[in-house]
Amino acid sequence: MKVTEHIANAKNTVFSFEILPPLKGQNIKQLFENIEPLMEFKPPFIDVTYHREEYIYRDKGNGLLEKRTTRKRPGTVGICAAIKNRFDIDTVPHIICGGFSKEETENALIDLDFLGIDSVLVLRGDPIKSENKFVPDPKGHAYAIELMEQVVNMNKGKYIDEELQSAAPSDFCIGVAGYPEKHFEAPSMKSDLKILKQKVEKGAEYVVTQMFFDNQKYFEFVKLCRAEGIDVPIIPGLKPITSLKQMSALPRTFYLDLPDNLVDELDKCKDNVAAKEVGIEWCIQQSKELIEFGAPCLHYYSMGKSDPIYRIAEGIF
Repeated sequence: MKVTEHIANAKNTVFSFEILPPLKGQNIKQLFENIEPLMEFKPPFIDVTYHREEYIYRDKGNGLLEKRTTRKRPGTVGICAAIKNRFDIDTVPHIICGGFSKEETENALIDLDFLGIDSVLVLRGDPIKSENKFVPDPKGHAYAIELMEQVVNMNKGKYIDEELQSAAPSDFCIGVAGYPEKHFEAPSMKSDLKILKQKVEKGAEYVVTQMFFDNQKYFEFVKLCRAEGIDVPIIPGLKPITSLKQMSALPRTFYLDLPDNLVDELDKCKDNVAAKEVGIEWCIQQSKELIEFGAPCLHYYSMGKSDPIYRIAEGIF
């Protein structure tokens, strides 16, 4: 079942979460162990992120460095299939621009279609650590909207090879990202919403937001979207703070603000244990207010750790 169908069929706000693929060399057992407790709250779908390649430089011993490509978290398609098989639950893989040619993207989408996975979240993806800005694959897409158009074309039976006759169309439900505090590369919120509206007009069926810690940012974002004619479900993305270092790391990495009240409470914490408690309680209160507002789904970024999400879900669902 598609994400939009799950939302339409639900009587109350839906619970969902996002997981990271294991690092290369690790097995899937620990991932299953993290998912298992959260099944108590009956999530209708689970998102699986994709982490693109990174570059490392190795000394060749002659004064020269060798640039090598490494994939630290491969296996998104396989993990989606494994979760679907193990828990009988829908999975939503992230499809990204970075590191993929158009043909590689098409092949991945074909695999997902064969597996019966019918929802995808389409993203540009982040720049790799060794680059100060996003650099697309020479044979790939530079923007999420271009990648989304490829998925839309497959849904119409249009593949890269235009000579294919009577090609079977896919039937993906397409999600895209939204930014309550504006995408950091957008010159203004108005211009950011213009791009989001274009995505919806071209076929995006739901929006998942970047994490935020001030619900007013989400409320205002929804209001602005509706005023622009963006009428698809807008799912708030949430993450509990679990350590003191995240006070500076999250704003720096995700270009967001922390509310003064939250910062004041975290400043009182002497260690990460206390900070985690503050973060969980803050996220519980956020969740309650968002449910009261009528959010269609609460989507939690687990970062590979299920315990904080379990405690939040226990207090909400």
